[in-house]
Amino acid sequence: MVIKALIFDFDGLLMDTETTLLDSWRAEWRRHGLELDESAFFADHGGDTTDEKYALLAAAAGPGFDRAASHARRTAYRNERHRSLGLTAGLDAWLGEAEGLGLRLAVASSSPRDWVAGHLARTGDLARFEVLACGDEVAAHKPDPAVYRLALERLGLPPEAAVAFEDTPHGVSAAVAAGLRCVAIPNLYAHNARFGQATKLLPSAEAAPLSVVLAHLPAAGGLT
Repeated sequence: MVIKALIFDFDGLLMDTETTLLDSWRAEWRRHGLELDESAFFADHGGDTTDEKYALLAAAAGPGFDRAASHARRTAYRNERHRSLGLTAGLDAWLGEAEGLGLRLAVASSSPRDWVAGHLARTGDLARFEVLACGDEVAAHKPDPAVYRLALERLGLPPEAAVAFEDTPHGVSAAVAAGLRCVAIPNLYAHNARFGQATKLLPSAEAAPLSVVLAHLPAAGGLT
């Protein structure tokens, strides 16, 4: 079946909000004279892990820890970083190419809709996406395929007519479970060896034009 739509993950794929997240928490730990254990920082699933992260920091910092003050500082720090944050390198060119090819564009993210839409609106890219499917609209987060199934439902397409783009192993698992072929561009904090389910693995969106990437995908249902 001919590819008619592309479905992109948001955090870490369309925008590197993963680095701003890590940096904001690293700064808070250092404020208390502590070092964040970065090896276990990113979860193997989508969704919000803020409460768990604050519990770890509070336990390490001791009884004087003020979560409200910490959250205000960390949020302000991250918001300032986001003021200049744009699309990940190569993605603007890919989206432009997709538009030229007449491909429909969608986002499937475990993050809330206001987060995704807000960032895309800030950079002037929201109108490029026909469909947003977000974590606050489904009952389970990636690796559950619910958000990809919602994106396909809103596009009115079978999975064979679309291709997903992801940056994490659990995101790839979600896309594949929804029946999609998936191009993986691992983020800075994900190990390439864990992307065995991906249809194609790329170092970045600058590695090849979108048309070349799509042309070299196997047929839907074919071997990867």
